[in-house]
Amino acid sequence: MTIFLYSLMCFIFGTTFLAIKIGVDVGLPPFFSAGIRFLLAGAVIFLFFVYRMSSIKSLLFRKELIFTGFSLTFITFSCLYWAEQFVTSGVAAVLSATGPLLIIMLQRMMFKTRITFISIIGVIIGFIGVVFLFLPGLAIEFNTKWLIGCGAILIGEVGYAWGTIYSSKVIAAFHSVSPIALNAVQMIYGGIFLIVLSAIAGEPIPAFSMEGISSIAYLIIAGSMLGHTIYYYLVAKTNAFFPSTWLYVSPLIALAIGSFFYNEYFHPIMLIGILFILTSLFLINYHKIQHHIKGKKITAAKSINISS
Repeated sequence: MTIFLYSLMCFIFGTTFLAIKIGVDVGLPPFFSAGIRFLLAGAVIFLFFVYRMSSIKSLLFRKELIFTGFSLTFITFSCLYWAEQFVTSGVAAVLSATGPLLIIMLQRMMFKTRITFISIIGVIIGFIGVVFLFLPGLAIEFNTKWLIGCGAILIGEVGYAWGTIYSSKVIAAFHSVSPIALNAVQMIYGGIFLIVLSAIAGEPIPAFSMEGISSIAYLIIAGSMLGHTIYYYLVAKTNAFFPSTWLYVSPLIALAIGSFFYNEYFHPIMLIGILFILTSLFLINYHKIQHHIKGKKITAAKSINISS
């Protein structure tokens, strides 16, 4: 069951980038469609928790979750949705996987956190990978919009990195509350911020088509509700590290689906960048991987001793 849910989660997270791309391509305003997605998804999940425990309504008035919604959802996805007007869904997925690199860098700059030598190597390799991803738009065929789109995604990932660091403290502070409920509230606020941005930017009222409605519906139900619920379920049933390895799998799924089913542009030199970025993720998480493997070995050894 765990492997099935993990595979489903990776598939969902890998396909959301193409769903965003399809919605943007059929004319959905990026900020508005992102706002509707997160506002509705967060509201549905939160109402479910309110039905089970009415006292949880007080979460709506916590400034910590407003800040989390601003960074994790608003900054990250305003940049991502806007950028996918110019960048393929596959490249968007790979660039979005740079979040852990930026978390390491922010922790070092903001909190003077010690970085292991192998993590430093991972950050350097990740940076080289990003350069290779940029090359098709920079050297092979100069494309300003492509470069700006890629840059916007990286800016969004800075918001994601800061939000992840901050939200870890929020989850610890609200340890008695389900992380899914906390995530729902931050999505609500992120969605509100995105809709306000849509109004400020003067985005037109969308003419919904079947493709556009399907895109938003898939992102709400699968991407924001089912995918994240599975993620937190796996965290509870396994550990915090195992579900996060979707970052290694989902970008490859996004690239394959975008290329084969949506005829997205893919230059062979990008493959070098992808390999560098995935390698960097492995190096940055090397100690977590070691700890995870040792934990499994200890558990297996204990079970053998008990059975004998």
